[in-house]
Amino acid sequence: MSTAFDVAVEVSLRDGIADPEGLTIERALPALGFSGVSGVRVGKSLRFVVEASDEDEARTQVEAMCLRFLANPVIEDVDISLSPAL
Repeated sequence: MSTAFDVAVEVSLRDGIADPEGLTIERALPALGFSGVSGVRVGKSLRFVVEASDEDEARTQVEAMCLRFLANPVIEDVDISLSPAL
């Protein structure tokens, strides 16, 4: 029997990797009236449901997805959150 799991994957650039999109946003914010903002980093957030026999299998599947397709493990870090789907 399989269980549905809600998955949240947060992908962000590793420390030391240039983030030109974040830098562009950081530079534009003062012109829009938002001062005092620094350290802007841009990433991506993915949400989906995966079917698996248990949480360990679900995590293994999601980790494989991240390594093969959802993230670039050379320059990006991944944070995976799982919870039983309601």
